Amino acid sequence: MFDALSDRLQSALADVRSRGKLSEDDVSKAMRQVRLALLEADVNLKVVKRFTEAVRERAVGAEVIESLNPGEQLVKIVADELTKLMGGAARELAISPEPPTVVLMAGLQGSGKTTACAKLARHLREERGMNVALAACDLRRPAAVEQLTKVGAQAGAAVYEQGTGRDPVDVAEWALGQARSEGRDALIVDTSGRLHVDEELMDELARIRKRVKPHDVLLVVDAMTGQDAVAVAERFAADVSFDGVVLTKLDGDARGGAALSVREVSGQPVIYASTGERLEDFERFHPDRMAQRILGMGDVLTLVEKVERQVDERQAAELEQKIRKQQFTLDDFLDQMRQVRRMGPLTGLLKMMPGVGQQLGQLSVDERELDRLEAIITSMTPEERANPAILDGSRRRRIARGSGTSIQAVNQLVKQFDQMQKMMRRLQQGKMPSLSELAGR
Repeated sequence: MFDALSDRLQSALADVRSRGKLSEDDVSKAMRQVRLALLEADVNLKVVKRFTEAVRERAVGAEVIESLNPGEQLVKIVADELTKLMGGAARELAISPEPPTVVLMAGLQGSGKTTACAKLARHLREERGMNVALAACDLRRPAAVEQLTKVGAQAGAAVYEQGTGRDPVDVAEWALGQARSEGRDALIVDTSGRLHVDEELMDELARIRKRVKPHDVLLVVDAMTGQDAVAVAERFAADVSFDGVVLTKLDGDARGGAALSVREVSGQPVIYASTGERLEDFERFHPDRMAQRILGMGDVLTLVEKVERQVDERQAAELEQKIRKQQFTLDDFLDQMRQVRRMGPLTGLLKMMPGVGQQLGQLSVDERELDRLEAIITSMTPEERANPAILDGSRRRRIARGSGTSIQAVNQLVKQFDQMQKMMRRLQQGKMPSLSELAGR
């Protein structure tokens, strides 16, 4: 996410970070590099000019020039202005005191709007404990109703649909009545998209909005389309007012032009971001955290939230007891690995740790290696997973064949697990493992 922009910005600020004193000329040089980095990231030209001018104005004052660590102070100013550029504080949905809360989702075809509806439904159900329903009002795109029905079921939300033969405005009104009668906490209305912004699209949205009176209208835009996404947001802002933006495919956006421009151009904040293909890859958009990620400062708060969502306190306590009693097995190791993987790609998680992202550079963790480890463990019998010491040559050959790997890969896993158990025993005895043990020797 934003890797190209992050690398360029960090490179542009690398020189000033280490300086004990900065002149106006140093600031100007750094700002030229920042400006180029933003333009290459497909950030709107007017936004780039306003941003760099705001940073320069603060940077040439006493706040930086006379500070004890001017380089770090300049980086902080860039982070502050990036945060402001993306909307400042994170914004949540407007929740109605009298349910259901109605959310109208708009966007062009191909933006990922229908999937975003299901992701939002799951988010509200999991994070807010809300009973959510979806209204199938995208009646123009072939199979849109069927798609919403499928992903809605996966999200644990009811789906209200009446086929494709009715006026979407009538379907929206009927769905609202159903949500009220069934006591739903929220209704998310999926509307029709077009290949481009046109009068017919705006008229339909306006009529649905007038009929169901949504508490929030969210515009779904594809982050990977860069300035095209910004142009769509600008057109929607001019023709039909909306309250916030959902950025999809943010995980594939190396540049970040849409995320950095859409708030400034449309006047409305990014509220949610879709960060992967799974329904759970959906989160609130925090401008301050995103700015820190871009500048390689990590994102500890988001990492902690991901851990809290995945870790069961009872299971964690049971695991601690197993480690204390030296009963940690390959089954436990597999459970822990699966929990970590549910939090997202490991490279992304590592980059949330302060300082780690800069060390990683372009390095990425090969997720296929984790797949191989899981295949090896699941090819073992329960007895073998509980006690790897019984694995003789014939058993290892069988496991290698069953997992589609090699005997060497099985041997390596068993050796690493044995070393892990030894380190756990040393830690339990209050002894630090040696450097050779930490290195896996």
